[in-house]
Amino acid sequence: MSSPSLAGRTLLMSGGSRGIGLAIALRAARDGANVTLIAKTDVPDPRLPGTIHTAAAEIERAGGQVLPFVGDIRDEAVVARAVEATVERFGGIDVVVNNASAIALSNPGELPLKRYDLMMDVNVRGTFLLSSLALPHLLRSDRAHVLTLSPPLNPDVRWLKDHAPYTVSKFGMTMVTLGIAEQHRGTALAASCLWPATIVATAASAMTRGAEEARRTSRTPAIMADAAHAVLTAPAAETTGRCHIDEEVLRAAGITGFDGYRADPTSTEPLRRDIFL
Repeated sequence: MSSPSLAGRTLLMSGGSRGIGLAIALRAARDGANVTLIAKTDVPDPRLPGTIHTAAAEIERAGGQVLPFVGDIRDEAVVARAVEATVERFGGIDVVVNNASAIALSNPGELPLKRYDLMMDVNVRGTFLLSSLALPHLLRSDRAHVLTLSPPLNPDVRWLKDHAPYTVSKFGMTMVTLGIAEQHRGTALAASCLWPATIVATAASAMTRGAEEARRTSRTPAIMADAAHAVLTAPAAETTGRCHIDEEVLRAAGITGFDGYRADPTSTEPLRRDIFL
């Protein structure tokens, strides 16, 4: 894949206060892209570092223009206002990044309905809502992309055995995105998914597995940011309708060594493969 610049392009992202989403936004900002973040974290959370405001400051320091939009991706009116504000500020929308995601790895009979509804609303409904409301503006771009951070559709039933509700929500994100790809195949609009080959060390992963284990067996969000950049700057025909894996994308771009992405460069422990692969 070729990797031209995202300079002057406008990205509209759900989430992005921290982790993979912020890394993708910062990579785009280094090109001189415009970024709108729709995120809820207006004030610091004692469990997780970073707010939408600290993220916005980082994006500006990286060289991008940013519009921090505080709001809930589940709220249609909020998302509609964010889309309108983005177009008003930057003149259009070239890329939607469906990054926001809720996770609860429990099974039916164990998972409270409230948590199930949250995953379905943030993951599937949020992807559908943001993509749908941005679609008229994406179709005016000469190089548009809907990029969703969700896995390839894997029929192996072990993902249903271990965490069926979460699996349903993540596969739902993928199916919405692949549907957009087929709906607009042959146009300047691409839609695809991106998923990590290995666990990525984020504040959220540290909460579930412990910070030290996460560092020893994970990669940094930079690998997903570099892979996303390669996907977003490639021709639509090369990327649309595909479920990309970060390693495969980077190999296609000529990158063969991944040691620099290790969260702990001194660790010799095997990296943990991500789920769904």
